[in-house]
Amino acid sequence: MNPTPFSDFLKQSKYILGEGAVIERLRRNPDCELDPHIVNSGFIYHAEKRAALAAIYRQYLDIGFRHDVPLLLSTPTWRASRERIAAAGLTGMDVNGDNFRFLDALRSSYGAYARKVVICGLLSCRGNAYDPGQALAAADAHEFHAWQVAMLAQTEIDFLLAATLPALSEAIGLASAMAATGKPYIISFVARPEGTLLDGTSLKEAIAAIDATTHPRPLAYMVNCTHASIFRAALRHEVNSSPPVGDRLVGLLANTAALDPEELDNSTDLVEEDPEVFGRSVAGLHGEFGMKILGGCCGTDDRHIRCLASRLASLSS
Repeated sequence: MNPTPFSDFLKQSKYILGEGAVIERLRRNPDCELDPHIVNSGFIYHAEKRAALAAIYRQYLDIGFRHDVPLLLSTPTWRASRERIAAAGLTGMDVNGDNFRFLDALRSSYGAYARKVVICGLLSCRGNAYDPGQALAAADAHEFHAWQVAMLAQTEIDFLLAATLPALSEAIGLASAMAATGKPYIISFVARPEGTLLDGTSLKEAIAAIDATTHPRPLAYMVNCTHASIFRAALRHEVNSSPPVGDRLVGLLANTAALDPEELDNSTDLVEEDPEVFGRSVAGLHGEFGMKILGGCCGTDDRHIRCLASRLASLSS
């Protein structure tokens, strides 16, 4: 665990560089077939797949190290719920804890720079992150996610992150499960340019509802798997966004395709964006909206994160 509590780390950092895509990059590797249930969470138990996973994370660590910027890494546990672990035949294995320890060992190998690296325990919704119709009701979501939340909270992660959330109901249940651990936590939505979640709830209403119903409330909120141009439109929307939204949102993990989530969900082709364009656009969100955590999601790789890091580092020069 980073020696600085994450709430202080976030407050003290001018910005934090987020990692780029991991799962999607592995999906494009013919030697790294993803598990139909837990995706890449079981890679740490297979030498070749573990090496491929480590290589991607080391690229992001190397970029952060070379630019000497704070860095956020996420555990490979996006789909490591109890039911999925059972379906993958790994019942009895501490999949969530083992993935944290794998990533923590990589962080520790960077010596003094490791103090600038934070690790979040990553989880997401039960169903398709692009289909709000599959979202769990709040009480069901709390019950479903509480096990994985507890497994991650037992480790020395710096904070919990529930990401790629399409609907308010499941986000409320996830937030209540994470709040019960006492760990700092962040909720991250997929957003539309109209300033709403995929279920139509405005960002303003979603943040207000979660803040009002969970104790302690989330440390902050983010948006991920959303193009920077869509994020800008969402924050500028005169009805569904407002100053409180900007105050509670701290970052974006951006994808490279300015497409609707439904288009992305059904797309078999990778939609790339020039790394320099990506880096300039995403880094610009720091000055425009005060965003602190800026990184990549679908479509990004080390080239995009390198360009983003260079842009962010220039803010300190």
